[in-house]
Amino acid sequence: MTTIDPPQSTPEPMHRLFFEECGPPRPAELPGGGPAWLVSRYEDVRQVLSDPRFGRAQLYGPGAPPLSDVPDLVNNPDLMFNQDGPDHLRLRRTLRRAFTPRAVARWRPWIAAIVEELLDRLETRQQPADLVAEFTLPLPVAVISRLMGLDGSVGDRMRHWSEHAFSDGTHEGEQVASVLKEFSAFGADLLTERRRTPGEDLISSLVAAADEEGGVPEAQLVSLVCGLVVGGHDSTMTMLGNTLLYLLGERRETWPRLGADEEAAGRLVDRLIHLVPLGDDRGSTRHAAEDVEIGGVTIPAGAIVLADCGMANRDPEVFPPATLHDLFAPLEAPTLSFGAGPHYCLGTWLARTELQLALHRLAARFPDLRLAAPMDTVTWRTGTTSRSPQRLGVRW
Repeated sequence: MTTIDPPQSTPEPMHRLFFEECGPPRPAELPGGGPAWLVSRYEDVRQVLSDPRFGRAQLYGPGAPPLSDVPDLVNNPDLMFNQDGPDHLRLRRTLRRAFTPRAVARWRPWIAAIVEELLDRLETRQQPADLVAEFTLPLPVAVISRLMGLDGSVGDRMRHWSEHAFSDGTHEGEQVASVLKEFSAFGADLLTERRRTPGEDLISSLVAAADEEGGVPEAQLVSLVCGLVVGGHDSTMTMLGNTLLYLLGERRETWPRLGADEEAAGRLVDRLIHLVPLGDDRGSTRHAAEDVEIGGVTIPAGAIVLADCGMANRDPEVFPPATLHDLFAPLEAPTLSFGAGPHYCLGTWLARTELQLALHRLAARFPDLRLAAPMDTVTWRTGTTSRSPQRLGVRW
């Protein structure tokens, strides 16, 4: 039986995480010791994530074992990600036009302007400068704040909320509950304010779409707003920090081409998203509503299934080992890093655009950028389900 191990006390950089070879579905254990099935081949994982018989809502049904020892946003039953069927579609339709490629293309100029402003500021800083404080954190915070019409004072609270909303269980339960209560009140107040005084921001659009859709519970809207606030910046910040550590620490030969060719930068971003996970959590969890055959193995009704996207992204039948680490090679198939099926990440195009602009322009403006200390001295931001450098000192 395969055991899904918890993170090590001295974490490896995210790009160095070890992944077993994928294979047929097999029995496994959840981190808390409960039984599960591990699904790891590319086509098998796609099937689990796309098949409506594998859902999220029943993970939080009556009598279901808790997936976390402390409350967190990820395991809130009202979160859109934890809805299935009509309830999920109703919520998802409220955002159906917000994150399309066409919409993100319209945002690209002002996202690029934020990138340049931050790089102008970085240029004036004393060396070594901290890329996390100067770039990887303020960029996604500024982008999501503009999209949602949030003022600058929310930035610091955003990180505080994220640390507790995505807690990995190391925070005290009462503390997490208190912070999430404060965060939910913020989300509820934001919805009330936008109903009273709508603007051109994403929350105003969400309110209008929800009213037009009808039947969307207020608690689900609040969870959706909170998820957008923290999810809209945390994943991009995490990916930027981890990929910069990888590029500057081990793949410095990519830096000149990354800065010179924006199209190549897009392919590199796709490959990095594919290869570098956001955290140590290895499975996207689902509940089997009935017996389902996956890859020649019958998953029994009621089973908890861990769809390991990291292992699936390394399936040699789909992603040849010869090109897996060629950072400028186009992906041979869609990555599963953003999921698949009805729960496919809505923020995919926004995240990709931010990462492409950020890495391309950073490499173009700072061709001699390098780490100020060895990779192995990095201190990690821990305590949440995502992980990235706490600080990233650089010189140029």
